[in-house]
Amino acid sequence: MLAQISLENEINTYAAKVSTDSYSMSVGELVSMYRDGELNLHPEFQRFFRWSIEQKSKFIESLLLGIPIPPIFVSERSNSYWDVIDGLQRISTIFEVMGELKDEDDEYKEQIMLTRTRYLPSLEGKVWQTDDEENQLPESARVKIKRSRLDINIVKKTSDEIAKYEIFQRLNTGGSVATNQEIRNCILIMNNRDFFYRMKNLAESEDFKECILITDRAIEESFDLELLTRFFVFCSSTHEKLSQINELGDFLTDGVLEIVKFYESSDFSQRIEDVFQKTFRYLSEYLGSDSFRKFNSAQGRYYGGTLVSLFEVTAVGIGRTLLSNGSLPNPEIFRKRHRSLGNNEDLQSFTRSGTRSSDRIPRTITFGENLVQSCLL
Repeated sequence: MLAQISLENEINTYAAKVSTDSYSMSVGELVSMYRDGELNLHPEFQRFFRWSIEQKSKFIESLLLGIPIPPIFVSERSNSYWDVIDGLQRISTIFEVMGELKDEDDEYKEQIMLTRTRYLPSLEGKVWQTDDEENQLPESARVKIKRSRLDINIVKKTSDEIAKYEIFQRLNTGGSVATNQEIRNCILIMNNRDFFYRMKNLAESEDFKECILITDRAIEESFDLELLTRFFVFCSSTHEKLSQINELGDFLTDGVLEIVKFYESSDFSQRIEDVFQKTFRYLSEYLGSDSFRKFNSAQGRYYGGTLVSLFEVTAVGIGRTLLSNGSLPNPEIFRKRHRSLGNNEDLQSFTRSGTRSSDRIPRTITFGENLVQSCLL
């Protein structure tokens, strides 16, 4: 009985934090809002959501055939303007086809040249408007697109501030091609654009890039920013908080949003950035690209790519020590002990494949702190 009451109280508490409304709007109405600056698509998001020309053409086909499409979710700001939090590709595709979409520099993007689809093969080579009538969408098709109605779900401005970020994350994970960090990037841009670009600048620092060995594809999918996020969040979290990790993605998102909250109102931002720079300047100088790789003692060399577990041990171990006003480890001692990490049975016991993040992370970070402490003069 008490459990039922507790659940009901939780439902009532959090349901009250979200206020929504919904109605349908025509594409033409949405274009007008966009032109007037009342509808924000966050052009920075375009790099994180990647639809091919085939996907875009298939979506336009759906509009022309009257096939129902999922609703668009928007968040209402204090000035009653809207931020799109789900449906970005759908709306962007329509606007790009119509020649209405702007990029990050507020310049109009070129109209899309559509390709053939299953039911409308004659879409091949068609554009919204051109002097070549043969390749222009017929007037009837353009009118049909402008009159198409989309269901709009609105997260009202009276909702709890975190609600739109929670909704954005839940709607854009799962079937989306965007990675967890790309979704997190979008949330950061909505929350504090300057903070996001500050993180990007740090991720592009030469010392940091020297230390991580990841593929171009991983960088394209923002894995370098995920490592930076892990550094910030794990360095600033208490051991008690780390022991409460349930789902790692949510933990990282909540943690970095907590940092953003105090980013401009305290000296923590400067402290964590200084610690980041000192940590990776040190690692770049003494270990370089071997910072997060295993050492093969038989062959006398490092091998493989960057391992997240060694990142947590090495970078976070140093970062937490510096944040606690500790010192950098003695380079000779640290390098010697770093080489032994790959064969350390204790470390292997909680970093082997299949170990849950919630089990691994508190232990790798404690291990890393102890490692750094053992290397101090």
